[in-house]
Amino acid sequence: MGIKRIEIAVGIIIHAERGIFVTQRMKGSHLADFWEFPGGKVETSLGESPEQALYRELYEEAGIEASRSELLTTLEYDYPDRNLKLHFFVVDDWQGEPEGCEGQVSRWVTVSQLNEDHFPEANRPVIAQLRLRAEQGK
Repeated sequence: MGIKRIEIAVGIIIHAERGIFVTQRMKGSHLADFWEFPGGKVETSLGESPEQALYRELYEEAGIEASRSELLTTLEYDYPDRNLKLHFFVVDDWQGEPEGCEGQVSRWVTVSQLNEDHFPEANRPVIAQLRLRAEQGK
């Protein structure tokens, strides 16, 4: 039997003036020190949908109440120790001010500042998609 696939909801928080909100993975965590878009595990055993998990995780991790999200893409990625199914949502409307609520470093970056080498491998195709969206004026 293979490794169970873990579902993850990821929020790409986009602000027209400030750019995209990113956080840095904590020391001691899987892929420590990489930058990431906030999010977390979908509690599928509790019947939670990826979108419900997204809203819960953004509240817990970034301190915001998302009010609008749009699924950008879903992809599967296998690391040696875990298999992931990642649901990437663009979040462009929320209440509150995003911050690293769990002590993680956070910052706003422009799309051009997103460096694939500073993000987990699973995020790299999404960064390419975000660049394409920016070029198209979305």
